[in-house]
Amino acid sequence: MHLPEHILEGRHEPFGAHARDGGVNFAVFSEHAQQIELCIFDAAGQREIKRYALHGPHDGVFHGFLPGLQPGLVYGLRAHGPYDPHAGHRFNPHKLLLDPNAREIVGHFSWRAEHHGYEIGHPDGARSFDTRDNGVHALKARVSPPLTDSPRTNAPRHAAADLVLYEVHVKGFSMLHVDIPTELRGTYAGLAHPAAVAHFKQLGVTTLSLLPVHYSIAEPHLADKHLPNYWGYNTLGFFCPDPRLAQAAHRDDPSAVTEEFRDMVRALHAAGLEVVLDVVYNHTPEGNEFGPTLSFRGLDNRAWYRLQRDDPAHNENLTGCGNTLHCAHPRVTQFVLDSLRYWVNEMGVDGFRFDLAPVLGRTNHGYEPGAAFFTALRQDPVLSQVHLIAEPWDAAYDGYQLGRFPGRFLEWNDKFRDAVRGYWLGKGVSRGELARRFTASSDVFRHGQRSPQASVNFVSVHDGWVLADVVAYEHKHNHANGEDNRDGRNGELSCNFGVEGMTTDAAILDARRSTRHAMLATLLLAQGTPMLCAGDEIGNSQQGNNNAYCQDNATSWLDWCAADAGTLALVQALLALRREEPLLRPARWMTDASIVWVTPHGHAMHAHDWHAHGSLAFGAKLESRLMLVFNPEPHEVAFHLQGRWQLLLDSSGRLAPASLNQLHAPARSLLVLRHEATL
Repeated sequence: MHLPEHILEGRHEPFGAHARDGGVNFAVFSEHAQQIELCIFDAAGQREIKRYALHGPHDGVFHGFLPGLQPGLVYGLRAHGPYDPHAGHRFNPHKLLLDPNAREIVGHFSWRAEHHGYEIGHPDGARSFDTRDNGVHALKARVSPPLTDSPRTNAPRHAAADLVLYEVHVKGFSMLHVDIPTELRGTYAGLAHPAAVAHFKQLGVTTLSLLPVHYSIAEPHLADKHLPNYWGYNTLGFFCPDPRLAQAAHRDDPSAVTEEFRDMVRALHAAGLEVVLDVVYNHTPEGNEFGPTLSFRGLDNRAWYRLQRDDPAHNENLTGCGNTLHCAHPRVTQFVLDSLRYWVNEMGVDGFRFDLAPVLGRTNHGYEPGAAFFTALRQDPVLSQVHLIAEPWDAAYDGYQLGRFPGRFLEWNDKFRDAVRGYWLGKGVSRGELARRFTASSDVFRHGQRSPQASVNFVSVHDGWVLADVVAYEHKHNHANGEDNRDGRNGELSCNFGVEGMTTDAAILDARRSTRHAMLATLLLAQGTPMLCAGDEIGNSQQGNNNAYCQDNATSWLDWCAADAGTLALVQALLALRREEPLLRPARWMTDASIVWVTPHGHAMHAHDWHAHGSLAFGAKLESRLMLVFNPEPHEVAFHLQGRWQLLLDSSGRLAPASLNQLHAPARSLLVLRHEATL
């Protein structure tokens, strides 16, 4: 490789390293650096060959152009500037930094003391200065070739009212799937295998919501325990697919990893399935002020992160992960938008679920729905066209913002989860509360121009108990995580029906299965956007672990050999019914005339009925065409039906389709009937 003696000025945009005009252009943002050096390495990333001082800054951007070079060039960055933690500055040119805009990352990360900008164990702590060079061990960026043939070509686009989300971990879905070749299990290719696609299509979901696939590293406390960050909520490379989820033959070749991901998206698109990514633009693995200097901190700690106003030596921790990206900064906003557009335009995805999304709207005055980031996102010509889903809470003050996201945002609705669990488990949830949640939580979302689809309904997700464990455990069992069972959510709504965990008691098993099926029916027939947690459709268990983020093993992998065929058939029937019946997925809010709530005696519910103690069973008539009957009682309840109705579905499986004018709703069941006059 012949390197030029000097670096040309080049262009100050776009950010990152891009092959163009017969060479490679570099552009890096830093508002407070005095100089940034470009360090060129050999192909293995082990030997630094040459350094260049980038030109600039030009509006906070350092830039340069190396003529005659091509994709495949390996490089890192070093930033010079003040090391003044009291003022929030942590520049240390002894630390090789990963380009935040890297499209390809080479090397294998391990936690080492020299990755820190300060001397670990020094009396001055994080205010000390470490002069050891970490260049050999640091992750490096590699210049990627231009991508062609975007997977966005012929991508499906499902209407909001038709969406059925399926939250799934790329690896966990296929690791134990007997119909997927061994070498493809746990990979992007495995998720796109015909056996996987057939399951998604037969199930009836429209959109896969993938747990994080961005390049991530495990936290140091997990590394010390030899545990992985299986979920991946610790992103370092915001433009790179995680090589751990690629085929073994591809993992050391970032270009091959990228193509495997793109091929997965193409295959899913060809089957009419959308791909949404769970993205983590709220924190990075650099942690708090005692964390390492890997990229953002070394390039400009004060610009990239929110720091405590009264003491900039400390990070503001709104995420529970040590640091918080400063998304209110224009350049950080630009970075996030550039990354999102890349995943849409080049990688082909159809939308995003934003982890701890209030962070994106944080200003100096707290959370604001009209924050600059949301304004930029909504007017972006690319991003305004894809699905936008918020986890509407973060880990700090004023962090719970359910119902307060702007525009087309859909939001995870934990009120739905708690109401459905509480109602069917007999935990004090009233008929009125369930009715509110079943009708898309109009008390939360019916304002402005928002639609019922804004409510993303779920009864379980990756975080917390899976549905099979909701009805089998009353205490979390997270000992394998190495934190003495202190981690994970306490007080999750659940009921073990008399025995903790596994049992052979037929009555308990029947109660668990009926309750689980009733909750699935409530989820998949409710107004709003349903989201199914992968594995719930086959009765998958995690043995009571409600925080399996570091369990890359059978605890988190779907157990296809133990699949409950009856549960799978029920979910398929529920989603088929949802597709066939527009009343179950209205695009607009239903009026009081469209839905009539009735008691088991057949008369319309009045105020005293909503608040009456005793039986919680009730029904809902939708435009006199459909009737849904809810019976959470441990015994059957008689319902008087006005006219003749055709029973379409019984979640408990005890009743067969029939023509009825009197109904005995089985214990712990949800039933769907259609008026025979409308058949």
